[in-house]
Amino acid sequence: MSDPLDVFRLDGRVAAVTGAASGIGRAVAEVLAAAGARVALGDVDEAGAHAAAAGIVARGGEALARRVDVSRKADHEALVAAAVERFGPLDVMVNVAGVPSDGPLAEVEEAEVDRLLAIHVKGTLFGCQAAVRAMAGRGGSIVNVASGAIDLPVPNYGLYALTKAAIAMLSQTLATEVGRDGIRVNVIAPGATLTRFTQRHLRGPDGEVVPERLDAFLEAMRARSPIGRVGEAIDQAWLVLYLASDASRFCTGQIWRANGGQTMPR
Repeated sequence: MSDPLDVFRLDGRVAAVTGAASGIGRAVAEVLAAAGARVALGDVDEAGAHAAAAGIVARGGEALARRVDVSRKADHEALVAAAVERFGPLDVMVNVAGVPSDGPLAEVEEAEVDRLLAIHVKGTLFGCQAAVRAMAGRGGSIVNVASGAIDLPVPNYGLYALTKAAIAMLSQTLATEVGRDGIRVNVIAPGATLTRFTQRHLRGPDGEVVPERLDAFLEAMRARSPIGRVGEAIDQAWLVLYLASDASRFCTGQIWRANGGQTMPR
């Protein structure tokens, strides 16, 4: 090998990413495209997905966008079909889409349980199913997004954590089922990562980010990390690139943690 970085290139490959309008999903789509992949971006925020795709194209990449409600199986099928029709056979599927949920388990409403299960569990399962069908006979890489919440119980995050824990088991079980077809399935469990997803903790009654809240949040998150850092979306995207590329060809069924060491027992 002339250049060890060549193994991270995705030239000629096709990827689909859900939750791609913002945050980690958008960063993942941009990084995969920068590595040479042609990317289909899906998000319930259709305008945001199109904006992200347009940015990739403006930088010389290839991308398309579709509105995807991840709780709907047909939307996953349509995203993958659009990717295959425009770019060719699917090589990479990244299921990022997710939503927050706060509050004690003893008080959670049935409707909120249904919402989280639909988006996190059904959404990830349906994305995996669409990918497996598209990758049959060729192999590929599926990356699902769980959370650091699966490693560290925190009050008021129970429903979010249990649905993210389901994603981890779903992924590891699927890895045992599709490995014979050359399909690898891995999970990332991000630590505190500053995106629009986390900004709900930082806003005041008027909806604007309050500097004092932001400072307090950053200080608290840094205190949990031995290296004193808070993650950015790009930190998760770089990990996904590794898992999507041939650099991780011997890796499947694992939970990968870019979290600054926040959940280490100590």
